[in-house]
Amino acid sequence: MSVTPTPLANQLLIALPALADSNFARSVALICQHDSDGAMGLVVNRPSEYTLGEVFGQMGLEGGDPSLLSQIVLAGGPVHPERGFVLHDGGSQWDSTLAITERLFLTTSRDILEAMARGDGPDNAIVALGCAGWGSGQLEQELTENDWLTAPADPELLFELPLDARWQAAAGRIGVDFAYLADYSGHA
Repeated sequence: MSVTPTPLANQLLIALPALADSNFARSVALICQHDSDGAMGLVVNRPSEYTLGEVFGQMGLEGGDPSLLSQIVLAGGPVHPERGFVLHDGGSQWDSTLAITERLFLTTSRDILEAMARGDGPDNAIVALGCAGWGSGQLEQELTENDWLTAPADPELLFELPLDARWQAAAGRIGVDFAYLADYSGHA
């Protein structure tokens, strides 16, 4: 699978404190695809009300070790909240996978969840319900209106940091401390 780079793919969008949209306030979104038709990404710091074990149960999947089953499923964004998205590192080929980079992938097919339940899934994976989408030129407009900062994505932030630490940590990756901004009021 070859990776076709897109302008903002593999970049984090970090909501500035003044961004009032309740879908994205204090969010960090990974841009998975970006081209002239728009952009698609996943919010990577918002928990949903589900665990992976509950999702497996709803799908009729059995198996999975306790730490996997207790993993929080993310609220990936307001678009297609009924669809599952698995952000993961390398590994086997799955039926419906978008290569974001040579080592980072987004899969939407059931086969990856079946593999995860069997213990054959990727080393690092997060599951989200829903995604974020921007129409043609919309994300570029929001960037010019200073709604977002951008920073390169990295595996530690995506797969290891606690969800409530990701907003500040993402900004810190580019030297920004929200505590010093006028619009900041409290912690994420």
